[in-house]
Amino acid sequence: MPSHLRLATPPGSEIRPPREAQPIRVVLADDHAMVRRTMRLLLDHEQDIDVRAEATDVSAAVRHVDRHAPHVLVLDLRLPNGSTIETIRRLRAHAPDTEIVVLTMEESPTFAQQALDAGGIGFVLKDRADTELVAAVRLAARGEQYVSSRVSAALDARQRAAGTGALSPREIEIVRLIALGFTSREIATKLKLSRRTIETHRSGIYDKLDLTTRAQLVHFALTRHLVT
Repeated sequence: MPSHLRLATPPGSEIRPPREAQPIRVVLADDHAMVRRTMRLLLDHEQDIDVRAEATDVSAAVRHVDRHAPHVLVLDLRLPNGSTIETIRRLRAHAPDTEIVVLTMEESPTFAQQALDAGGIGFVLKDRADTELVAAVRLAARGEQYVSSRVSAALDARQRAAGTGALSPREIEIVRLIALGFTSREIATKLKLSRRTIETHRSGIYDKLDLTTRAQLVHFALTRHLVT
């Protein structure tokens, strides 16, 4: 299984940030009051997590991100008043310092791939939230991906079938941007990374895919429907 897919952690091996780290600011977005209450109780129990606000629809989620600048937005995949997938794309461009963990009942790897491709960093099933959400939030605050264990194997198989299994979500994002004509400097600016980091990713991508030219990379991206 690719190393970028994080699974549930066994009891007693919880993922914790360094003691000196500031509390992880979180905004919860779900239209079901009982779900929000349960998730808030779960996260509020952790000393290193600070839930700043709750939202019931897409518009409120965007407003709270603007107001509170959370490290992590926990976002229901099916929110009223807008496309959650499109909201992920908008927020990644508008608030790049806020990582997004999707919370959903959808066990389909298709939905997981869509959420990750849009810029989400976590995908947690609601019925696994009690054991997985805290770890997903902590990893997201570090910029690390987490996918619920029941989805990760199917997602891995899907990525391999598409020929992208060797690439991390970040590398797939960079492939898309290269194929769309962005330069390394422009990609670095867009993703809030250094140009050196982008060049390192670019070199690794060419090595993993055994490609030598940008034209070959563009063809790869088109045939895998990474760009349209």
